[in-house]
Amino acid sequence: MHTNLRPLMSVRIWSLTLSLPLLSPFPPPEKPVTVELSCGAGPVLVVLEPGQPLLLDCHLGATPLATPLNVTWLQDGLPVLEGEGNSLRTLANGSLLVLPTSVDGRTPQGVEGGYSCVSAGPFGALTSRTIAVHLATLSRFHQDPEAQVVPLGGASRFECQIDGVPTPRITWERDQEPIPSQPRFISLPNGVLQILGAVKEDGGAYRCVASNFARKRFSQDAILTVTTGMLCSLKNGRGQVVIVAPPQNATVVQGRPAVMECMAQGGQPKPLVSWSRQDGKPIATDVVVLETNLVIPNTRRYHAGVYVCRANKPKTREFVIAAAELHVPAPPVILQPPETVSLSRGNTARFVCNSSGEPPPALHWLKNGKPVKSNGRVKTQSPGVLLINQLGLDDAGYYQCIADNALGTACATAKLSVIVREGLPSPPHQLSATPQSSTTALLTWERPEHNSDQIIGFSVHYQPTSGSDHMEYQFAVNNDTTEYHVKELLPHTAYTFYVVAYSPMGASRPSRPVTVEMLEDVPSAPPQLSLLSTSPTDIRVMWLPLSSQHSRGAVTRYRIDYSTLEQVDNMFSVEVAGNETQLTLRELQPNQAYRLRMAAGTAAGFGVPSEWAQHHTPTHFNHSMVIFAPTELKVRAKMNSLHVTWQPPPNHTQISGYKLFCREVVGEDLTNGEAHPERERVRRMEAHTIKLRKRVKHHEVSSLVPDRLYEVKVWAFNKQTDGYAAGWKGRTEKAHAPPKGNPPPLPPSSIKATANSSTSIWLRWEKPRFSNVRIINYTVRCSPAGIRNASLVSYYTSSAQEILLGALKPYTRYELAVQSIGGDVVGPFSSTVEESTLTDIPSTPPAELQLSALDSSSVLVNWRPPVEPNGIVISYRILYTINLSQPEHLWNNLSQDGTIMSAEVTGLSSGTQYFFKMRASTEVGVGPYSPVKDVRTPPRKYGEWLDIHAVTGIIVGVCLGLLSILLCMCVSFRNGKAR
Repeated sequence: MHTNLRPLMSVRIWSLTLSLPLLSPFPPPEKPVTVELSCGAGPVLVVLEPGQPLLLDCHLGATPLATPLNVTWLQDGLPVLEGEGNSLRTLANGSLLVLPTSVDGRTPQGVEGGYSCVSAGPFGALTSRTIAVHLATLSRFHQDPEAQVVPLGGASRFECQIDGVPTPRITWERDQEPIPSQPRFISLPNGVLQILGAVKEDGGAYRCVASNFARKRFSQDAILTVTTGMLCSLKNGRGQVVIVAPPQNATVVQGRPAVMECMAQGGQPKPLVSWSRQDGKPIATDVVVLETNLVIPNTRRYHAGVYVCRANKPKTREFVIAAAELHVPAPPVILQPPETVSLSRGNTARFVCNSSGEPPPALHWLKNGKPVKSNGRVKTQSPGVLLINQLGLDDAGYYQCIADNALGTACATAKLSVIVREGLPSPPHQLSATPQSSTTALLTWERPEHNSDQIIGFSVHYQPTSGSDHMEYQFAVNNDTTEYHVKELLPHTAYTFYVVAYSPMGASRPSRPVTVEMLEDVPSAPPQLSLLSTSPTDIRVMWLPLSSQHSRGAVTRYRIDYSTLEQVDNMFSVEVAGNETQLTLRELQPNQAYRLRMAAGTAAGFGVPSEWAQHHTPTHFNHSMVIFAPTELKVRAKMNSLHVTWQPPPNHTQISGYKLFCREVVGEDLTNGEAHPERERVRRMEAHTIKLRKRVKHHEVSSLVPDRLYEVKVWAFNKQTDGYAAGWKGRTEKAHAPPKGNPPPLPPSSIKATANSSTSIWLRWEKPRFSNVRIINYTVRCSPAGIRNASLVSYYTSSAQEILLGALKPYTRYELAVQSIGGDVVGPFSSTVEESTLTDIPSTPPAELQLSALDSSSVLVNWRPPVEPNGIVISYRILYTINLSQPEHLWNNLSQDGTIMSAEVTGLSSGTQYFFKMRASTEVGVGPYSPVKDVRTPPRKYGEWLDIHAVTGIIVGVCLGLLSILLCMCVSFRNGKAR
């Protein structure tokens, strides 16, 4: 694959062309190619054949406008001009006809470009997406194939490069005949021909054939010679593995084919080539493998990445790798278009537009075909959010989200309708604003003339009249007053105010705005000083004018205070006009340390003075030998850096460069009377000094701390000596405080929670009766009741006044709260409400199942409740059997009350293995079974074989029998004695 990016891009950039035949052997058709331009999906590029007419239809009028009125065509953002020879012609129905017919064999001028249309209607105007129109072209070959000599059985590779619009189709010929259709001949889309296993018949003249709409071109011939002998490395198989054609970094537009080439050589048998992705992901299934090459017929975003080719020598661990990255740019696509809305006057409109593309497209908004300008009411937020506060009738129209990158544009349209309801109050009138101080103003107004009795409140709106701060601030006012003190304004700044009245039905039209300028105040910051001496008896003091933010009025004068460090009580002061930026103090003492400070003043007085700056006047010197201090030292202080600039000293030809150091002034440095020339020299040595070249006139000192006092010195030097320093001392900016925005909105009211299922809760609420800001959406906080683990707290966002909270735990009590989200402020959370999810079947079986044999015929079963019962357990079911393969319904079962945690199973067979499992039940149903456990009953002992009652009966019977025999014998003996 070629490494030259320009031809690579030109080969692949034309991805989304109109479907036209690649070659046109017949005369161009008279019927023009028709393309509809709208604000939707469609081609981003059209390539025309020579003489092929193109008809562009503006389809913005059908929907949403009723009829296409006043269609305007733009070429590269400018109105279309009818070209010479009628190359561009506007038709009566609003369409644009493009006729790229050549004149005297020359290509027509002014046809190519980006075309779009704007259609105006009674409600507004719409613009279409942009489509690029190009004429088919085919350049000359940038690279011709080169002659090659390969051994018998080896591999050869030819390559050609050419540009064309559309991408030319490349084929190969041998001896001016198409190459054989054999697997050994691999023609890749990137203009590469690989011939594997070369045979003698492959020899010949090869050339590359490129063709597209424009024409067909033939490259120079390249002779392939196949030698009869084989290289030694191929014969003995000892050759090292080498990747002769590694993959190249490529940029392929989505939809076009991509090639990752990899040819390897290295003895016999030939190396084994495998592919992988560097990120570990599997290679997509739609990637085609051609021998050792990867071909992606239809490139998509997921194909992007780094591909690694590995060539391994068979039966060894020797391998080499080569990697290349595939970058897949894609034109923009609108994923989430803005939605058409109808809102009452005074509400807030919020349009959301999300897009994708590579590179990520830039988003901008149009209203009625013109760019939307951000101001106090209209704000664009990232990503792709447009907010319009305090809607008025002028805000109605068509809003379009435009996403564009280098490959094209995409757009989506939404209509905004502003509804004016009957019965709304008329606007407040007689509004006046009076400055009370430099930061406060009093607003007064009169109630509306119509429907004044229905007013529930007012809102006061204001913003700076000019400048970069277009933020609009608003505050709520009760309906029982018609005045408001506006605080925390900027001194000497003009503000524009207006008031809106609210009723339960909606907002009135804004009052007539009034503009007033706040009073001046003393400056909030001193000027930045820089000091230098041009002689032993003077100090030149230079400073920068204050910004309007710090001056807080018109600076009319500056005051410089100075004294020697030896006599700090003997201080002198000099005042100069407010338009001056430097002053030279003369008739000073040579070789003396001075301290200086400065303050700026307005009509309200002087502001805070600067920190004391120290300067040492030079001794008497020879002007030809001394190096003066740099001039015009200026330091721009930021929060974390100081931007230092200066100009060369008068005798700059003697210098070799500059030295600069910056240090923080802390501790004893802040005292005024302890400085000494020797101490200053030690400080300079200890400070971090930076050497700069002679031509450098600025430096950025970074990694500083906000609101800290720093000292900066700059001096020139040469090989013999250091010059005198120009100094500055001042503070970095304070950390920016959060902007003074709207006060936080009130939390929602009437929050009600209802269990919807075992895993969900419906939460509903009402917005505040009257809010000082427009509520954009709501945030819901959800956590199990009584638990303070932050990891268990979840947050949800809803633009409606209800939300279904899902994925909750069954039979669990939750604490719920809601907060209101304004345009740029967040309100507090409401008080919490609690609700439990419904009961469900147990998620887990009974825990810690234990079995113990009591005797040869009974087993004691013990357990603990399920870890997740999901409700109240009402019963336990115990199943047991001697045969695990039996179906479940044939197992013996025993039920136990849900409050009992043990059971005795009797009537079992002795010396038998039994298997047990059990599960719990709630009112909803039964849960899962526990894991099966087994127990073996012991065999019966000897005494257990006979029943105790049976044994007793036998003993009694035997005893009676023996007694009867004994009696009989006694009777017989007595009778015999008598005889």
